[in-house]
Order: sequence, then C-alpha cells, then structure tokens
Amino acid sequence: MSTKETSKRIALVLGAGGARGLAHIGVIDVLRERGHEIVAVAGSSMGALVGGIHAAGRLQEYTRWASALQRSDVVRLLDFAFGHPGLFKGDRVIGVLRELIGSYEIESLPIPFTAVATDVQRQREVWLQRGPLFDAIRASIAIPMVFTPYCVAGRELVDGGLLSPMPMAATRMTSADWVVAVDLNAHVHPADNGMPIPSVAAEKKQAGNDAVQGDSLRERIGGFLDGFIEKRNKPAISQPGIVDLMSQALDTMQAQIARMQLALDPPDVLVRVPHDSCAFYEFWRARELIDIGRGAAEHALEALARQNGDAAPDSRH
Repeated sequence: MSTKETSKRIALVLGAGGARGLAHIGVIDVLRERGHEIVAVAGSSMGALVGGIHAAGRLQEYTRWASALQRSDVVRLLDFAFGHPGLFKGDRVIGVLRELIGSYEIESLPIPFTAVATDVQRQREVWLQRGPLFDAIRASIAIPMVFTPYCVAGRELVDGGLLSPMPMAATRMTSADWVVAVDLNAHVHPADNGMPIPSVAAEKKQAGNDAVQGDSLRERIGGFLDGFIEKRNKPAISQPGIVDLMSQALDTMQAQIARMQLALDPPDVLVRVPHDSCAFYEFWRARELIDIGRGAAEHALEALARQNGDAAPDSRH
C-alpha cells in the first residue's frame, strides 16, 4: 500500500464468470491487506457465492477447501439431474458448502449482502437480501442448462449473470467511499494487469500440437459428460462441443451486458480479470485464479494511485 493511501469503506461488486470467480478471493485479500473495510457486497453467480461466504466471515475456510480441490473432487460434487431442466441439481455442492461454512440468514450477516438472481418467467432481475444464505447462493449460481432452477419464495430463479453480471445498482444505497467492481469478462491479457500468469489461450498457443492440443473437454473434467461433448481444439472446420458452445455464448452475453452496466454506472475502482483465465468449469485451478485476482486488484489500485497522485477518487456514496 502506498504511504499516502488511506483506508476506505468499500462497497464490493463481484461479477459472474464461473470458475473465474475464484479470482474474487484474491481481490478481497488485497483490499483487506491494504486496510480497506468492505462494508457491503453484491454478487452475481460465482460472485454471489464468494461474496456471501465473505459476508459470513468464513472466506478463509472456503479458500482452504477450494484450494485443495482436484479434478476428481469437482466431478464428485456433481449430481446428475435426470429428468430435470439442467444437467446437475446442485444440491450436493451446496450441501458440502453449507456443512463447511454453516447456515446463515442473510439479514443477520455482519456485512450487508445481496445475491442477484434472474426470474426468467417474469424476465426480471431479483435481489435476494433476506432468508437462508445458501438458498440465495444456489439460485444465483443456477446457470441455465447446467444447474436446475431453484425456487425461492415461490419463484423459480436462475443465474443472476443472465441479466446482471455486474450488479452495480445493488450497491447504490450503501454509504461507502469507493465502489470496487470485479469484472470477470475483461478482454485483457494477464500481462496487461501486471501478471506473468499466461491465459488459457496463451497456453494453448504456446503448446502447439502437444497434449493440450489433443485434450478434450471430456478428458479434462474426468469424463462426466459422456455423449454430450465433442473434442476441443480439433481442426478449424470442426464445431465446438455443446458445453463449449454454451459457455462461449454465455460469456459473450455477459461481457456485453457487463460493459453496458459499467458504462451506465462506473465504479470508482474496476478490477479486470481476463475472460480467458480459465474455462468456466475449471474449479480445480483455485490457487492460480486467486493469484490472478490478487494481481488484477493490485494493478487496479496502483493504476488509480498513479492517475490521481495517490489521492482517492471523489466519493459518490
């Protein structure tokens, strides 16, 4: 932290982006190490999961657990949802997390928290600010076609990233010095964030036609999607697999909406995590992604300090 940097009250906005959301942990670590106080959190999808656990004061436990995950562990957390509108029910992973973290009511958390979900029937963004924490998280992470929808207060809800991948509006009532937003869909190479860690795209480019080039999505996640997935990285004329195509389409939609949200309601500090840092299902790369988040946060804060001569931006809240 710069000698002139003073601690700030932070309203934290954590964006959607699958496994890239593990980078949120690194961002939170940097903010706390620099003496800033997070006074409110709003999150969509994986941002709701990390943000809610942080608001409960249990992020350290979650970080240890996530950092120890191997590919086989991730596969074992998946519960197939035969006959339901989604590949997985999501009950198993939420049950494990509830056992690890504990049961909390959102309104009783030490830090105000908003999980953002989507009501597809009414085509509306939904802010979950009361009730069981993991019910709100389960609704917010319900990626269509991947996880089944989740019913909260009689409404079937899905992933908040569909309508609000960067839920800036959920922080407007917070009394804070800075709004810090973490965009997981940024089109920036890690090196541009001051990070030496190569992106997935860069790794593949360097690998050429080696084993990575011939790797399939099925092989990379332990073969749990038999019959659904085609080879990744086939010759250019080949089509992507179903999950690959769905992931790319969702990322494209979220990136476009996020850009509009950031333009309409820009944060004081924008932390940009490269959109190609990992595939959305690579939750076994927690340590690497946490480091990416740390690097991105440090870069954003140092860039702000240089721009403003170590002066804080004018408070808008």
